Amino acid sequence: MVQAVAVLRGTTTVSGVVKFNQPSADGPVHVTGELSGLIPGKHGFHIHQFGDNTNGCTSAGPHFNPHAQTHGAPQDTVRHVGDLGNVEANSNGIVTIDIKDSVIQLTGPHSIIGRTVVVHADEDDLGKGGHKLSLSTGNAGDRLACGVVGIAE
Repeated sequence: MVQAVAVLRGTTTVSGVVKFNQPSADGPVHVTGELSGLIPGKHGFHIHQFGDNTNGCTSAGPHFNPHAQTHGAPQDTVRHVGDLGNVEANSNGIVTIDIKDSVIQLTGPHSIIGRTVVVHADEDDLGKGGHKLSLSTGNAGDRLACGVVGIAE
């Protein structure tokens, strides 16, 4: 079993903790956690390429996309590895995360360890919105908070 954690912080009031648990090397990753300080509604939620937050969330780079695919929904065959869709904040601005994903991994050449988790300002259109950014970012807007994924004991 491999476990990882990311502590998200932003320039706004958005913050939280995201945990990753992969019971077996070939099994899905269970993503859990809580974010707060968001505007109620859906927000894009992605793994970005770099574990660099020296210039805030901007230095995390694009979505983690080792297979050079277009942006898509978590259930799509064609998607970035880092495309985890949307999380939804309740009326108090709190998100409870509970996602199982079979594309992200905590081991191997496409591990998300050392990469950055980002929560965005807007809803991810899952590559289907027709906007010029739909196929690259899901047109999910600004990066509100981010944190590097690290191994948890």
